[in-house]
Amino acid sequence: MSINDLPVLSALRTKMQWHQERQRVLAENISNSDTPNFKPRDLVEPKFNSSGASGPMGSLAMMRTSAGHIAVTDAAPSFAQDGKSGFQTRPAGNAVNLEDEMLKVSANQMDYAAATSRYSRSLGLLKTAIGKR
Repeated sequence: MSINDLPVLSALRTKMQWHQERQRVLAENISNSDTPNFKPRDLVEPKFNSSGASGPMGSLAMMRTSAGHIAVTDAAPSFAQDGKSGFQTRPAGNAVNLEDEMLKVSANQMDYAAATSRYSRSLGLLKTAIGKR
């Protein structure tokens, strides 16, 4: 088995590739902030199962363990206001909010740095374990 085939490293590589692609999409949103009728886009974050492979995760059902706990409902809360999508649109129809996009870019950058740090540390631990350090 190759070191690159380990599920943890594969999951970290997938996460880093997702962050790279998300950075590209967010940069497109910012660059098109003055384009009429442009709608901002974003990527769906990958989910990982217990083995580290991306795909559907096994979900845990919420349980009410005490009568004092709030009852579990199946209905998801709705955050849309008056049927609107929540985006502010300008007269030209553009829905890009530069402040929100810049916050997403900086958060994405920090998450990417954290993933690369974990990847480097994992490789270092493996090298130590096999005696290459």
